[in-house]
Amino acid sequence: MLLSCDTMVALPNSTRHGQTLFAKNSDRPEEECQPLVHRGRARHASDARTRCQFVELDQVSTTYGHVGSRPYWCWGYEHGFNEHQVVIGNEGLASKFPKFQEPKLVGMELVRLGLERGRSAGEAVDVMVSLISKFGQGEFRNRDGVRTYDNGYIVADPSEAYVIETAGHEWAVKKVESALGISNIHSIGTDWDRLSPLAEHHARENGWHTGEAQVNFAEAYCDFPARAEGRGMQRSARSCAVLNSHSGEIDTRTMMALLRDHSDGEIPEEPFCEEMPSSISICVHYLGERRGNTAASLVADLCSDGSRLPVYWCSLYSPCLSVFLPMFIEGQVPRVLSIGSAQPSDESPWWLFRALERSVRRGDRFDSEAIDTTRSTWNQLQEELLESAYQIAAEGQELIDSGKRDVASQMLTEYMSRNVNRALSLAREMLARKPLEAVATS
Repeated sequence: MLLSCDTMVALPNSTRHGQTLFAKNSDRPEEECQPLVHRGRARHASDARTRCQFVELDQVSTTYGHVGSRPYWCWGYEHGFNEHQVVIGNEGLASKFPKFQEPKLVGMELVRLGLERGRSAGEAVDVMVSLISKFGQGEFRNRDGVRTYDNGYIVADPSEAYVIETAGHEWAVKKVESALGISNIHSIGTDWDRLSPLAEHHARENGWHTGEAQVNFAEAYCDFPARAEGRGMQRSARSCAVLNSHSGEIDTRTMMALLRDHSDGEIPEEPFCEEMPSSISICVHYLGERRGNTAASLVADLCSDGSRLPVYWCSLYSPCLSVFLPMFIEGQVPRVLSIGSAQPSDESPWWLFRALERSVRRGDRFDSEAIDTTRSTWNQLQEELLESAYQIAAEGQELIDSGKRDVASQMLTEYMSRNVNRALSLAREMLARKPLEAVATS
């Protein structure tokens, strides 16, 4: 069982440029391919239905264009963003409810549903909690052997953000006031802003809450022993400490560094740690019996004042050995990023970056010289992208404002394609220089 994933958000009152920043590391089985998919806005008939993995529900008249990071087998996403600058990330949690016998929604499906149906963070939250109340989520038996669990989310847009935490059909919502990070442990206590209608009733019925005090959602529903091994408390303390120490100065680089961080969380306030390996840090590398690895990452730099387009920085596999590529939903995200399945493929960018992580390994040890070479190769490209992305984001917004949306879309599509092709070429060049025995060692 994987006990990791970390999501962070910093609202305008805590960032250097006064815009919302969101960050997420998706930690999954080390060889579970997670391609990036782009789906456009679509209209649907009044009687249309949506078939998720185990549950079918009524479709809505319009689903919004969005980009999602999708485990290859899954209908839903680990994280994603939509045409309205709504961005959502998912965390695995464990509640005290026994495993359900009947099918529920898979937690990642709620990320996609929120993106498809939400024009703001608040609207996406309403969509998600309504579906959780009706269809439920959490750990349940299923015919496909899909690993299921309860879930936590950060849902953000340019002006506000919320944390949702769940247990079966029950949920709590907390509005974010500044900057915070969440991990694989319930964090909403009595400080919730909204609670599911039956949350207190079921807590009392099961003996998880007594007395007249306001129900503490985490204390009532969180199965703490099941989450202790993943050190979710240490990792969320680490991300919160970093965000608090950088308050007012948080920028895209801060979020990227946090997602690449290898601190074990024992000293939450310590400087960013680049030294590998660590299987219990925000940037996860599989070691020994721990078979999870960071599989994909996202930093979303939103914009509320119309001065530029939002920039979505996407990374495949280990962010500390990769590059964050700027994506724009106003163009067409390169289709090559959506290639990937259970089988390794030279055509799949995700599998290419998976091979790059393997190339610096010597079993559970890591080659420091190979790591330094890989990182220095990416550093130059990353710096160039950090400069060019915001320039083209401003140009794209100006074109759209002047009624030239098609011109902007073509420009952004070509820009993204060039960057992806360049990154893939660099990755292939690095792998070609590695000894074959190094690439084959895992």
